Amino acid sequence: MKLIAIFFLCSRLLTSLTQEYYSQEIDCNNEDVFKAVDAALKKYNSQSSSGNQFVLYRITEVTKTKDENTFYSVKYEIKEGDCPVQSDKTWQDCDYKESEHAATGECTATVGKRENMKFSVATQTCNITPGKGSVVTSQYDCLGCVHPISTTSPELDPVLGHAIQHFNNHTDRSHLFALKEVKKAQRQVVAGWNYEVTYVIEQTNCSKKDFLFLTPDCKSLLNGDTGECTDHAYMDPQLKIASFSQKCDLFPGEDFVPPPTLRCVGCPKKIPVDSPELEEPLRHSITKLNAENNGTFYFKIDVVETATTQVVSGVKYVIEFTARETTCSKETNKELTKNCEANKLGEILRCTANVYIVPWENKVYPTVNCQPVAMTSLMKRPPGFSPFRSVPVEETKGGTTDLDLIAAAMTNIPPAPTENDDAWIPEIQIEPNNLSFKPIPDFSETTSPKCPGRPWKPINGMNPTVEMKEFHDFDLSDALY
Repeated sequence: MKLIAIFFLCSRLLTSLTQEYYSQEIDCNNEDVFKAVDAALKKYNSQSSSGNQFVLYRITEVTKTKDENTFYSVKYEIKEGDCPVQSDKTWQDCDYKESEHAATGECTATVGKRENMKFSVATQTCNITPGKGSVVTSQYDCLGCVHPISTTSPELDPVLGHAIQHFNNHTDRSHLFALKEVKKAQRQVVAGWNYEVTYVIEQTNCSKKDFLFLTPDCKSLLNGDTGECTDHAYMDPQLKIASFSQKCDLFPGEDFVPPPTLRCVGCPKKIPVDSPELEEPLRHSITKLNAENNGTFYFKIDVVETATTQVVSGVKYVIEFTARETTCSKETNKELTKNCEANKLGEILRCTANVYIVPWENKVYPTVNCQPVAMTSLMKRPPGFSPFRSVPVEETKGGTTDLDLIAAAMTNIPPAPTENDDAWIPEIQIEPNNLSFKPIPDFSETTSPKCPGRPWKPINGMNPTVEMKEFHDFDLSDALY
């Protein structure tokens, strides 16, 4: 019984000091939800330079996300009001415009709740339908604001694809890993986009020895290793991932048995960069580069970085290399020779060559794509914003620990009685409103969130939730016929 009491005490303490990330649907009539929608609608109206303000009709969906900050993802319906945007009135002081000529709309917004109880709009999209007109879409993004996005958003696909490939290429695991689920995602609009993504990966049956990348044949193993990763990625305005960092925690599988070797027929395979097999495709690659390059001097291959070979209807080589400008000009030399020395101050190109060789037809089809090597420019961010701020972790040396709290609570345990075993449970004195010890409230009945919410006000003087009908000139004698 004593152990049960100690376990109960520890669980109460840890529960009170632990906060976890969660997302849940809440009531559309919640007071904070209304404040969030109020901030979003005021933001939308403030961006209009002419016309009338829009007035809230009703809130239809709400999801509350709580981590370090609280965010509300809301969907609400609006109707055109009778107050001009230049007036001193807010939308709450306006009435609906006559329905026949009034525009309507639906907005989706993400609104953050700050510590000072203020609400800040992170992103908002409104689809407006003018009176007897077509839909007009309005988009708003808060520059520099970090806010959650849907874990199923298509915009995460390039980030997650890069993340899985990065993990498989930069770890010493014997098998490839695949994405299992996305647990959390945040975005920040800068000069491009910053993403923070937390996701789960799992081991597949494809070994790195036989597979360079994931294919449809790669299946997740039931008892394989798993892991949880948190990545920070910066995507530039050209939609390229320019900066990336990854942190993963791996967990070994239970009773894992290595799967049978699965070979990928026709998949690319790495070959050594100094392999004699590369001499012919490299010769065709540099010849193709010099033929298509408009420079005055020839280029020669400097360093071969990676190379793969793939058996198709022939042999396909994919080679990544750097090429350096030489001292041999095209005016005085008909072709590149071994005597052409590299110009140390000349231009450097980073190239990817695809060489398709069909030996039995004695045909070669090379293509080469090159980019000049340049210094990577620093990413630009709005002043005052630091993306993905992490919560500082304070390491305490000495001081009070959880065990000290337990020991202090257990010092005045009365002697053990001999008749009743239940008396072994210690009498622990709990101060009201103590930070570490709070009474467990009674379990309340779970109720589903009420959505959509109540209409903000009646339309044309009628309550939209109640249909009223009046009958006039009714005569009892009419019922006899």
